[in-house]
Amino acid sequence: MRRRSAVQRKVPCLFVTEVKEEPSAKRERQPFKVLATETITAKAIEADIYSAIPTEKVDGTCCYVTTYKGQPYLWARLDRKPNKQAEKKFKQFLYSLEDCKEFVWNIEEDFKPVPDTWIPAKDIEFSNGSPLPDENGHMPGWVPVEKNSKQHCWHSSVVNYEAEIALVLKHHADPGLLEISPVPLSEILEQTLELIGTNINGNPYGLGSKKQPVHLLVPHGAFEIKNPPALKQNDILSWFEGCNEGKVEGIVWHCNDGCLIKLHRHHLGLCWPLAETYLNSQPVVISFNRAKYDCDFEPKSLFHHFSNLDGQRFDRLQDIKFDA
Repeated sequence: MRRRSAVQRKVPCLFVTEVKEEPSAKRERQPFKVLATETITAKAIEADIYSAIPTEKVDGTCCYVTTYKGQPYLWARLDRKPNKQAEKKFKQFLYSLEDCKEFVWNIEEDFKPVPDTWIPAKDIEFSNGSPLPDENGHMPGWVPVEKNSKQHCWHSSVVNYEAEIALVLKHHADPGLLEISPVPLSEILEQTLELIGTNINGNPYGLGSKKQPVHLLVPHGAFEIKNPPALKQNDILSWFEGCNEGKVEGIVWHCNDGCLIKLHRHHLGLCWPLAETYLNSQPVVISFNRAKYDCDFEPKSLFHHFSNLDGQRFDRLQDIKFDA
């Protein structure tokens, strides 16, 4: 797998955006929409967006692999957010924004507590040794996913710390074929990934079932777009609506300087999720040789189930079924 840039902060939009006073199709009870204009942002141009690599934006929850307790661990996203009183002040400031003013946070008093194991995201800014909130008033960060964690049970289902492996969905060597296989955590160290599956974001890819949940990790930037649209709003709109490869949540461009730029279907007023997605239209093969691992996988674990499917091929992700 080719390593792409990690997602350590909110990714900016390709186009300059504007707010419209209409109910959001993306977030319930949000009385406004954030829509793209036709103007590419200065940040995207500065990052040389025209030579960037376009990849599929996968719909899941962000994760990170880094060291904990002396070994590679999966970490779940946890943003440190302001408490109610501080958030109210911050919103009042935003609504009455004056260019000459800057909101001043009290880092010790304005934010909700986080676990002692919490670490700030790598790209976050610091002042006097303390992490600073971003423009949304959040401090992006991570917490380690412990084995058998109840809070992060779907995260923990895709890692085995004894074997030091993770269940990863990626491209197979054969074109047009996906592969699910165990990947050493050491091989994805310092990478960010998307956790997708049955209990994540409404399961847009139709993985598993309530009785037998299925979750997988997808490295960010894993699915390069082979026939991308030109960087014009009408061309991108036509691509999203008119071709199979465009049946994705969005596009993330990986720029040569490490910068990431994104565009979500919602930015163009398009719906997501879709009844049929590009990711779920591709065949997938299971590659899991249990003999390579010295540990016994728990009978109800995804590792046990997928190892029993070694070598099997399915027409679509949602066709994967485990024996009862």
